[in-house]
Amino acid sequence: MKAGAAVFLLLPAILIAGCNGAQSALNAEGAAAVQLKHLIIGIVVVCCAVWTLIMIVLVLALLRARTPRESPNSETEQRMGKLVAAAVAATVVIIAGLTIASFYATRGLGMSEDAGLAIKVRGQQWWWQFIYDDADPTKSFQTANEMHIPVGVDIRIELESLDVIHSFWVPSLAGKRDLIPGRQNVITIRAEWPGVYRGQCAEFCGLQHSHMALFVIAEDMAAYQRWAAAQRANSVSSADPEVIAGKALFMRKPCAACHTIRGTEASGSTGPDLTHVGSRQTIAAGLLDNTRGSLAAWIADPQTLKPGNNMPMVPLSSDELRQLSAYMESLR
Repeated sequence: MKAGAAVFLLLPAILIAGCNGAQSALNAEGAAAVQLKHLIIGIVVVCCAVWTLIMIVLVLALLRARTPRESPNSETEQRMGKLVAAAVAATVVIIAGLTIASFYATRGLGMSEDAGLAIKVRGQQWWWQFIYDDADPTKSFQTANEMHIPVGVDIRIELESLDVIHSFWVPSLAGKRDLIPGRQNVITIRAEWPGVYRGQCAEFCGLQHSHMALFVIAEDMAAYQRWAAAQRANSVSSADPEVIAGKALFMRKPCAACHTIRGTEASGSTGPDLTHVGSRQTIAAGLLDNTRGSLAAWIADPQTLKPGNNMPMVPLSSDELRQLSAYMESLR
């Protein structure tokens, strides 16, 4: 009864959040998310109806208790027995109905026979690696924390984890699916409208679990193809002296041992691919907006901003920090 009351009282807040929030299962913009939204609303409505009926029966029982009681007889006992049997039958029907509705709403979320694009997603503590494979290796590329997809196309998401259990969840597009070490899971997402959809790791995965966000950027096919072509290209050199100095510094410091920048000697695989890091909206898995100041702050002391992450603090002078942040910002 208490759970039903809580759902009933929180329903207005839930609906408002679903209408206004960008990261909400009720702000459905994909086919799978629409099914889940209908399921959620259906369950909430049924629970509210059951709670309301229980409150009515309770009030009637309290009012009846104030009137002089009649001595029990066989007719009264039969009537009460029928009411109890009806309540039990209604409970069975409601639970069975919700179970069946849940099964039909979720059974098709993971597979699609005609997916137009496959993206490999690797969860790591605490960031997302997105790999766009192609039969032609020269056309394969990867990015971090921001996934671009074309609108109106089923996207097959192949989920892997390199450390602990994570959970891929973009509530406006689909349900949750876990990333389990040693096992590949699959989920299909589809965006019906252009937009930026925020996601989150939904399985506690360590100290910075709450700072493991991702963004799915849905755009029309032409815009997606332009973005993909730009991502396949190597990093572009700059004539800016500060950027040139920053590039030389990057190659000289431990940075190049952990990160890849295509078109340079940097080919590390421990951290995110930084070939086009300057084009991303955020850094550190959604922790900071991608500005030169944020880049400098992150490079200078990543452990203060995101304690426990695997990026070490590299000692730099103020001039070196300016040069390195200028180089990172130039990688678009």
